[in-house]
Amino acid sequence: MIFTSQSGLIDPGRNADWDVWYVEHLRIMVSVKGIESAQRFKTTTPGYSPSLAMYSMESAAVFDDPYYLSIRGLGEFRELVDTRYYRRNLFAGLDLAPAVGPEQVLLVWDVPAPRHDSAFDFAWLEAVAVDKSTPFRGIAVIAAHESGSVPDALGIARYIPATGV
Repeated sequence: MIFTSQSGLIDPGRNADWDVWYVEHLRIMVSVKGIESAQRFKTTTPGYSPSLAMYSMESAAVFDDPYYLSIRGLGEFRELVDTRYYRRNLFAGLDLAPAVGPEQVLLVWDVPAPRHDSAFDFAWLEAVAVDKSTPFRGIAVIAAHESGSVPDALGIARYIPATGV
């Protein structure tokens, strides 16, 4: 399963501090039994959250783990989170989140139903728990130099890695 946490800050002057905090937060998150990977991304695509963290999770049972409950969340940045962008979704459709390298881009396409009218090979994820803010999310990893060929009219976001895998 893939868990995503999307957000942005109301005070962009704190973004550098948030970036530092997030590196340690992801390191701690992968210490939770049932979380296999964690990576963070950023975008400037209009209509999408500026920040997206993506985790590989065994199941929704991870959300009930006492250790997870003690370390989850946004820490000191909780009060600075812009609620327009805060979304948390658990998706079925892939067991592991793709690892996105520094010369790659993660495409994110939120739609009512899977679509197959794109030149890119999207993996389709269905929202099954938490906010369920989109019924389906397509994700694809492409080379950074290909990202200019993604049509703006389709509403596909381009996320670049903000952390390693």
